[in-house]
Amino acid sequence: MYIPKHFEESRIEVLHQLMRAHPMAALVTLTSDGLDANHIPLEIDPEPAPFGTLRGHVARANPLWRDPGSQALAIFQGPNTYISPSWYVTKQETGKVVPTWNYAVVHAHGCLRAVDDKNWLRAFVERLTNRHESGRRNPWKVTDAPADYIDGLLDTIVGLEMPITRLVGKWKVSQNRPERDREAVAGVLQQEGTDVTTAMATLVTEAGRERQR
Repeated sequence: MYIPKHFEESRIEVLHQLMRAHPMAALVTLTSDGLDANHIPLEIDPEPAPFGTLRGHVARANPLWRDPGSQALAIFQGPNTYISPSWYVTKQETGKVVPTWNYAVVHAHGCLRAVDDKNWLRAFVERLTNRHESGRRNPWKVTDAPADYIDGLLDTIVGLEMPITRLVGKWKVSQNRPERDREAVAGVLQQEGTDVTTAMATLVTEAGRERQR
């Protein structure tokens, strides 16, 4: 991934935070038939340092797990949105502005390992479910379903584990614009008020603070 220095994000805790907030990853592998991509929710474990380990599961019918040791790239997409040049203060001064797209992404590299272990899978799906059900008024638990039903379903999936060997982040959030343009962009995004624009407004503001340190 091309990353100009001013868009680079290398703080591991920040990268992990995006991965937790946006766990649905595009998992890209190189197969004998060429590049392949699967879309899988992945859980980040910060151990072992420095980059951590990704875990997930796929259907047993998915050939992805049958190629142990294959190189893989997991792509996590954070907030992204169109940025209009009409928002920039400098538009009024020079007119030399163009549209762009702001986004935050994380690329995690490593080798996939299949985990065909029912106890591992049960613990993993329970942990994954509990995480995403937490905070709901009536959280669903794996134990809410009949035990034999869950047991049968566990036979139809296989776990995946990927120790991360390289972790790369790109935060393209208006760092290349003057402060007054960044403030204007954040203000308009905040006013638009969607979940995505509000999240991007926060990233633009935070990036501006980082530049001032």
